[in-house]
Amino acid sequence: METEKNPNSWKEKLNEKLQSIFGKSNNSEYHFSLSSPYETADTEKSSYPTTEQLQENQKITEVKEIYPSLEVSLEYIKVKYNTLINSDIVLREFTLSARNRQYKALLFFIDGMVDSQLINNNVLEALMLRNRANIFDGDQNQIVTEARTNNITVKKVKKFNLENYVFDCLLPQNNVKKVTTFSQAFTGVNMGDCLLFIDTLPIAFDIDVKGFKQREVSTPNNEIIIKGPQQAFVENIRTNTALLRRIVNNENLIIENIEVGKISKTICSVCYLKNITNNDLVAEVKYRINNLEIDSLLSSGELEQLIGENQKYSVPEILSTERPDKATKYLYGGRVVVLINGNPYALIMPATLIDFISSPEDSNLKFQFGNFLKFLRLLAIGITLLLPGIYVAIADFHQELLPTELLFSLLASRENVPFPIIFEILVMEISFELIREAGLRVPSPIGPTIGIVGALVLGQAAVSASIVSPILIIIVAITAIASFAIPDFSFGFHLRLMRFIFIILGYVAGFFGIGIGLFIYVCILTSLKSFGVPFTAPYTPVTNIKQNGYFLEPVWKREKRADYLDTKKVDSQEPISMKWKKGGL
Repeated sequence: METEKNPNSWKEKLNEKLQSIFGKSNNSEYHFSLSSPYETADTEKSSYPTTEQLQENQKITEVKEIYPSLEVSLEYIKVKYNTLINSDIVLREFTLSARNRQYKALLFFIDGMVDSQLINNNVLEALMLRNRANIFDGDQNQIVTEARTNNITVKKVKKFNLENYVFDCLLPQNNVKKVTTFSQAFTGVNMGDCLLFIDTLPIAFDIDVKGFKQREVSTPNNEIIIKGPQQAFVENIRTNTALLRRIVNNENLIIENIEVGKISKTICSVCYLKNITNNDLVAEVKYRINNLEIDSLLSSGELEQLIGENQKYSVPEILSTERPDKATKYLYGGRVVVLINGNPYALIMPATLIDFISSPEDSNLKFQFGNFLKFLRLLAIGITLLLPGIYVAIADFHQELLPTELLFSLLASRENVPFPIIFEILVMEISFELIREAGLRVPSPIGPTIGIVGALVLGQAAVSASIVSPILIIIVAITAIASFAIPDFSFGFHLRLMRFIFIILGYVAGFFGIGIGLFIYVCILTSLKSFGVPFTAPYTPVTNIKQNGYFLEPVWKREKRADYLDTKKVDSQEPISMKWKKGGL
């Protein structure tokens, strides 16, 4: 016999159902998640389109050529730029007057990236208002040339053409281009131009009316020199190319634009002197940039990593600079300079070890002063790379090398320190790197304060608490000061990383470990190449060291360009350049 069911159970179920439909949820938290096609079961077919399907659909909806019909082009632009939700897209429809005839026209630009006064005065006013250029009868022909011979006038005329007439007579703007594809038109609009579409014409006029705000040319922030120009690159690529043009001042300077990035379409300008730079070098640089399959390119640092050969080691192989005078100097030497739109740094290639430890200040000083500074930099490189490792090696393995008084002082300073020396030096080196990084990231008024507090207060507190020895503080401080003397930031960063390796080698095997590490390090440097040029040239392989070496000759003896670049023009000046002297000596 079946048990009798509870008569209230159906009522409870009904109440729960009604409550779930009409009742208010008591959940205090709201959770949102995006489902992924990878979360579906293997047996279920995902409803999400694949990447291949999306690309195929995009190809189907992509239109290349501009439509002759203005209405069709307008609808396509509205779809591509989502004008229903985009608030800064301007589509200005108006009627154009040409030869007493009226045509529908469209002006397409992005608000905030154009100069409105230029559009009003040089585009709309010229196209909309009646003037002497467009009140003639449309049936009149245009006179191309006129010649008079023996009282006979010969005129060469051609029939009225709206495209040529607008381009030649109605657009009083200095930079106007004709584009035939939507991709070219959209690139121009995204760069700050305005596009003029005219009904019945299968082209558009790309008019340069850029007017967005940009940073003015100012003094360099990271490559500061005493004697020399005080200008730096900015984020606008045309300003940067103008700086190079003005300094180079020669018609042989070539500036080629290459678009990088399927989405960003970032403009990269490849600059070189066609009568000096090796053609193979230029072709290699352009080949690498043209063969980058990426969506976006935002900085020179990204491009430097994408076109560099060496990916296993931290040694930089492309030189970067924010100084136009430094870039110009390397252009005269036969190098290639690459500028990236939106980035205030130029890339110089190829680069050798000498380039990373040289400064623009060197050529502005007498060769005696410049060579003294170069010697100091070599000393700074040795201290930055090896001093902490040598200290660890001497303290652990080679104490007999120290004078007795210094050895007793060293042992006395470490008497109350409970930690091994490797722990001490790693803690102090990492602490200093943290202080350096914090000083860069905090607001500029607080940066120097961070350095003073970290160097003085924390260092003194660590010594007082017997965590580290006073001599170690001196070692770390000297190493830090020496690292700031490296002119190039990337190469200085590389030396800072290598310093930790030599510290570990000195702790493990003393001078023997440091020697083995130096041997391997030099072998790596000599094996590297930058765009086909040995990184350690002109020393390995040995070439013209006297004129192209690290140390400077007098300026009147610098007659040859670097032979490892194989430039078209080898001589940079005459053998006797100071002809004002008696006898040319």
